[in-house]
Amino acid sequence: MKDVVEELAAVRRTMGTGSVPAGEAYTVELRRRYDAPIGDVWDAITSPERLQRWLKPVTGDLRLGGDFELDGGEHGEVLRCEPPRLLKVSWLYGPEADDWPGTSEVEVRLAEGPDGDTEFELIHAAVIGEPSFPIYGPGAGGVGWDLALLSLARLLADGSTLDHDNFEKSPEGREFSRGSAAAWGQAHLAWGGEPEQVAAAVEATTKFYVPDQA
Repeated sequence: MKDVVEELAAVRRTMGTGSVPAGEAYTVELRRRYDAPIGDVWDAITSPERLQRWLKPVTGDLRLGGDFELDGGEHGEVLRCEPPRLLKVSWLYGPEADDWPGTSEVEVRLAEGPDGDTEFELIHAAVIGEPSFPIYGPGAGGVGWDLALLSLARLLADGSTLDHDNFEKSPEGREFSRGSAAAWGQAHLAWGGEPEQVAAAVEATTKFYVPDQA
């Protein structure tokens, strides 16, 4: 398995703007290649048994129009499902999020690569007024998605499962989260973020994901 530096470099990160039903949104976008056929990657992002191995346990109806809920409290509706190339869901956090329908969506696009591999793209669009954005910038969601895609990489490579809690506390995991926060800072700058705001957001994100150890 690649080390954390290689895995960080495998992802292309960008930030942009878009729209969701609730209005104007910002996006965090992650693109990378997986050395696995498109059918295998599609199965890994839609099969409940495999989803729990790289993301979180999921319950509900994963068909078009169905509602789902993850073990961490994230929940939503399957908005589009076009196997094996496109999956789009609404993405809400906790029961209070029901007061803000249409504020966050996640879309995954897959394309066949030239060597039997798969080009993977994930776009998370959230309303710009989301409270965490001014503090953490794109790292608010970006670091979490980086960790998830690292876990997916390991599952696709050799079927292994990443223990998120232990990994994030390990030296390797802390290095990965620090590198991810910095990489999202670079994406924020490229988007046009003010350098002082970006630096503060990277620091806040790093402290959140890599707290001081007692």
